[in-house]
Amino acid sequence: MVDSNPTVPIGLSTASVWPRPAAHAFQLAAELGYDGVEVMVWADPISQDVGALDRLAQRYGVPVLAVHSPCLLITQRVWSPDPVDRLRRSVVVARQLSARTVVVHPPFRWQRRYAEGFADLVGELEADGDVEVAVENMFPVRPLGRDRAVRVSAFRPSIDPTDVGFAHYTLDLSHTAAAGVDALELAKRMGGGLTHVHLADGSGAAKDEHLVPGRGNQPCAQVCEALVRDGFAGQVVLEVNTRRARGADERAEMLAEALLFARLHLRPGR
Repeated sequence: MVDSNPTVPIGLSTASVWPRPAAHAFQLAAELGYDGVEVMVWADPISQDVGALDRLAQRYGVPVLAVHSPCLLITQRVWSPDPVDRLRRSVVVARQLSARTVVVHPPFRWQRRYAEGFADLVGELEADGDVEVAVENMFPVRPLGRDRAVRVSAFRPSIDPTDVGFAHYTLDLSHTAAAGVDALELAKRMGGGLTHVHLADGSGAAKDEHLVPGRGNQPCAQVCEALVRDGFAGQVVLEVNTRRARGADERAEMLAEALLFARLHLRPGR
C-alpha cells in the first residue's frame, strides 16, 4: 500500500557550511541526520568534481538530492563562460549522481541570448523526464551609488519565474523576504510545479539573509505545513547562512536547529 502522506526528504545545501568546503556539508548532513545534500556548484573544486562528490556520498551514506547550477555572479566562469553549457553540464552531473533536481536562477538581464532561449532550453533538458530543472524565484537589488529606495531586477524578464511559466520551480523563502513577496501566494502560483524548496528565513531587509527558519518574519512553518497538506512530492533543502558561526560547534547547532524546525513542520499528519 502506498503511503498517502509520505515523509518529505530534507536536505542540506553545501552552501550552508560556507566558507567550509562541500565535504564538510556531507559530514554534517550524516552526523545531524539529514536525508541528503544539495550541491552548490561554485569555486570549491570538490563541488565541481562529480567523482569526488560521488565518493563523498558513498563515504557518508548521504545521497545528492539536487545540484545547484553555477549561475551566481561569482560562478560565471565555473565549468564554462557560457551559461547554456553550465546548465547542460549541471543536468549531466545530476544524472551521474542520481539527483532528481537541478536548481537554476532566471537569466541575468545582460544575458540576452541566453534569456531568449532559456524556456526552450529548460524544456529540452527536462524532456527525458529523469531530471527536473526547477527555476528559482529571486529578489531585486539596489544599484551601487543609488538611492536606497531604488531597487531593480537583475533578471530577465523578472524575479518571478511564474511570469514566464515553467514545469518546475524552486521556492526560496530568503528570497521572498528580500523581495517583499508573499511566500504563500507565490507557492500557490507555482502550484503543482513547485518541486523544490529552499527553506530559510529573512527579516525583510533588502538583502539575501538565509536565516535559520523561525528567526525571521517569513511564514516558514505555514509553508511547510501547506506542503504536507497538499501532498508535496518534492524536496526541502535547508540553505542557511552560517558564516558568522563562532566555530564548528555553533555551525552544527544552527543546522541542527534548522533540521528540527523542518522535521517538526513537515511531519505527516500534523
